Amino acid sequence: MRSILLGSLRGFTALALLLASLFAVLPSRPASGEPPSDEVVLRQLKEDLWPRAYREGDPALLDRILAKEFQMIDPDGGWSNKQKELEYVAKNKAQNKSFRFEIRRLEVFENGTAVIAGRGIVVGPKSDPDGGYQYESSNILIKRDGRWQAIASHVSGVRPLTEAEKPKPKR
Repeated sequence: MRSILLGSLRGFTALALLLASLFAVLPSRPASGEPPSDEVVLRQLKEDLWPRAYREGDPALLDRILAKEFQMIDPDGGWSNKQKELEYVAKNKAQNKSFRFEIRRLEVFENGTAVIAGRGIVVGPKSDPDGGYQYESSNILIKRDGRWQAIASHVSGVRPLTEAEKPKPKR
């Protein structure tokens, strides 16, 4: 009886150590009900929600993203504000084949301010499916009443995609 118990105890100990080592290398997740980190929220805002507002022509979504004092400088040095951007989005649904934003800098500061900068890659409108362009963008966001909103955006460095940057046709 004693040898059966010792064998079972050794097996249980080995199983417990195996499970403990597995949990040690798995990425940790926040407990249920815990809000996502600021970085996760900001990534979703910049990589998904903001482009979606322009792609789908959704001024209501863009209204939630842009703070009332939002200002933007376009690649030509022209200035825009929240109202102008909302009007533009309401009248213009993007016709791009694809769009993605690669974040190169994301910093959250202790005063409730964040900087997001990176490169946008847009592949051709329906009239030019193999064309496309890229641009650099920097954005300043503030956390107000628990919600992140953009207060400034600057776009520059717009240029056509090179042949190497264009997506390859699917076979």
